[in-house]
Amino acid sequence: MALHPEIAAFLARLPAPPVGPLDPAAMRAADEAHLTPPAQRLPLHTVEDVTAHTSAGAVPVRIYTPDAAERHGVLVYFHGGAFFLGSLETHDHVARSLAKETGRKVVSVGYRLAPEAAFPAGLDDCHAVVRWAAEHGADLGWDGTTLAVAGDSSGGTFAAAVAARAHDEGFDGITHQILYYPSLDLAFDTDRYASLRENAVGYGLETAGLKPFNAFYLDSGADPADPLVSPARRTDLSGLPPALIVTAQYDPLRDEGEAYGHRLREAGVAATVTRYAGAGHGFVQHFSWLPEYRGVFARTRDFLDGR
Repeated sequence: MALHPEIAAFLARLPAPPVGPLDPAAMRAADEAHLTPPAQRLPLHTVEDVTAHTSAGAVPVRIYTPDAAERHGVLVYFHGGAFFLGSLETHDHVARSLAKETGRKVVSVGYRLAPEAAFPAGLDDCHAVVRWAAEHGADLGWDGTTLAVAGDSSGGTFAAAVAARAHDEGFDGITHQILYYPSLDLAFDTDRYASLRENAVGYGLETAGLKPFNAFYLDSGADPADPLVSPARRTDLSGLPPALIVTAQYDPLRDEGEAYGHRLREAGVAATVTRYAGAGHGFVQHFSWLPEYRGVFARTRDFLDGR
């Protein structure tokens, strides 16, 4: 299937990337300039900004409650943005859609961003909020069932790494991991994944941009071979939570996500991989309003419901 025409038209309107060193502040400002207007945001029972006081420090979170029921399952969501972009605001509509469609209470995490806070700061924040959610279940109205982690792109990196880290620490309370087009191997070897070559240019996220984007996150001296940096480098995947991995046909990161799903299954983990035809990287954030892709939230609901 060809690239979806709406996505192709959007990409054709994008300005040429700036020449010279990347400016994180300017890129964040541009990212924040295209927010969903408040009047168009999906209505929920409540949306509340709070501060989670965690082992990693004070972390801003936004809690989305889908309906008036007293208790819900909980989904902790980590936004994408190549570790240096994104916020509670830029991904507000994703969190709202997850809450509305799945019926779970969504805790969206405003983790620290690179380069001001390189590895492992963001990961520490995400991991600590999951533990905070479990410890404060009564306050959150958690029903004691679902405690899922989910993320898109670099948020998917965090979701996979948090699930593995929690398991290694003896905390097996995470019931599901949901990885939307995750970045799982930050050592970009084009000989390892064909999609890094096939989808290198012309689909939004380009292979040549991956290394400079992630350099902000790795600037602390982080080793891409560290499984907490690159979850695909973990040798033993057994015992991890069931996984839903969503990939996009025209994404350079497609093959590493699908390979990770295959390895999870080989390790005895229930893992479902769903590839969306005609889509590119970022489609859950930018194009889930299209009829072909809005079902991704229902697919997530079915995964959490065991269907």
